[in-house]
Amino acid sequence: MWRRLLQGLALTAGLALAACGGGGGGSEGAQEPAATDPDRVTGKPATRAEAARFLEQATFGPTAADIDAVMAQGYGPWLEAQLALPATGGGHVAYWDARQAALKAAGSGAYQSEVLDAFWTRALSAPDQVRARVAFALSQIFVISMVDGGVGNYPRGAAGYLDMLNQQALGRYRDLLESVSLHPMMGLYLSHLGNQRESPKTGRVPDENYAREVMQLFSIGLHELNADGTPRLVNGQPVETYGQQDIQGMARVFTGFSWACQVSDDNCFFWASSREGETEVDRVLLPMRPYPQFHAFQEKRFLGVTVADQGSRANPEASLKTALDTLAAHPNVAPFLARQLIQRLVTSNPSTAYVGRAAAAFQQGGGDLKALVRAVLLDKEARDSRQAESPTFGRLREPVLRLSAFLRAMEAGSDSGAWLIRNTDDAGTALGMSPLRAPSVFNFYRPGYVPPGGALASAGLVMPEMQITHETSVVGYVNYMRSGIQYGFGQNGFDWKASRRDVQLAHNRGDNSLLNLVETPEALVEAVDQRLLQGRMGAALRAEIVQAVASIAIPVRSGGNDSWVDAQRRNRLYAALFLASIAPEFIVQK
Repeated sequence: MWRRLLQGLALTAGLALAACGGGGGGSEGAQEPAATDPDRVTGKPATRAEAARFLEQATFGPTAADIDAVMAQGYGPWLEAQLALPATGGGHVAYWDARQAALKAAGSGAYQSEVLDAFWTRALSAPDQVRARVAFALSQIFVISMVDGGVGNYPRGAAGYLDMLNQQALGRYRDLLESVSLHPMMGLYLSHLGNQRESPKTGRVPDENYAREVMQLFSIGLHELNADGTPRLVNGQPVETYGQQDIQGMARVFTGFSWACQVSDDNCFFWASSREGETEVDRVLLPMRPYPQFHAFQEKRFLGVTVADQGSRANPEASLKTALDTLAAHPNVAPFLARQLIQRLVTSNPSTAYVGRAAAAFQQGGGDLKALVRAVLLDKEARDSRQAESPTFGRLREPVLRLSAFLRAMEAGSDSGAWLIRNTDDAGTALGMSPLRAPSVFNFYRPGYVPPGGALASAGLVMPEMQITHETSVVGYVNYMRSGIQYGFGQNGFDWKASRRDVQLAHNRGDNSLLNLVETPEALVEAVDQRLLQGRMGAALRAEIVQAVASIAIPVRSGGNDSWVDAQRRNRLYAALFLASIAPEFIVQK
């Protein structure tokens, strides 16, 4: 009966998401912020719920300590302190290397699981939460995937790609674009590592894969945009940003780049090893180096720019600089990137005014991602708490962010200190997604995805995350959370030798603050509401959870029934946490 009831509630939650699209822009009546810029809100939140709402957008999930800090400092000062923090240590590569050393000593080795563990370690415990959260958003725009055989075979390189995104997340877009373009994992993923100039003799032409995607997905998009992100129309029709000739010209730019070696001989270009057999151990981390002998020297035309014929002195660095400078200066970049970052952090359907303000801040900052993040998170549309009541504002929280928010709110800890959550790909038994394991370069979901039919399509709204939301994934999430709340998340310590799963919630780590409330269902549900939902629990949901908790009888202690009493007390807590974690109020970020 319980399984049938809970799955029914989960499916109801999944269907209810269709009524909770992204912000259609109704923020014109937002309270005026106490800031120099009238479109920015930098003062202190009025309530802890407002502070938590801000942290849901800016981090991997609110914690009590972070809420206290935002309440004390205000939005602006807290954010500035975050933006000033350096990227945490060596991050993912340092973690992977440490695990590789330990596992090799035990006769095995590190692989993709250690990349995922490194991600979760940073997401759940790193102090520079804003940087980490923005880097995760960028990983879903500048996509590589370990599902791909080329990238998947170099997990240390994938860890390095995450470190690169963390390092560049709050820097200049132009620097980010170059770092992405020259990273060997992107070179493997989109096949421009080892890309060669054309050969009339053999009929070979430069690979066009990266040339196409760097324009379509990483910079300017398919159609010309106005400053507010709306399509620029000519005779009522959108205008394409590039054509096949632009792709061909750009493809010539991305020839002659390959593995980092100390020399630029042909062996290094093809096999990352010099004629003398020397191999650069960090080749999977270091930017690809230019090999002029393989670079297209012919004229390159793209986006209204021409790189002149370089004759016998091919210059891949000069070609690349012209291409990246041209892309970074394109007027589409600001609204194209602003809208996607708003979608990843705040709301699926921002108003055109919101996009325009964020794009303007990015442009005025000379392509500064820090300025863009500041504009996105402090905008009056993001900070107006009344938007939480709007049925057309917010975003469906993807499963990775649901789990991170839940674990941070519940003060979870790792027994090993290594956060061994591992692969969560399976939609039927886990989250249906794992970081850096998207099925294609288009990510797990497209920014413009609209579920077919229904109210969203009729209203002209998008909901990207619904692309991976279906009956299987909804039930899989339900079962994953039920098991995790009771037994913990991830694997049983290193090499499965521990007696329990590695990531445990506070109530399994000696914190009895919620367990002490189980005799009073109303008080327990209120505490869960404040911790997980920031007071957003509706009356109907509250009544259902209180009823479910109260239906679990706690026997009177007598004689030898202590274990049964303790189990029933815990079952009450599990039920409250579980039902809250699958409710629309938690799944939809408002």
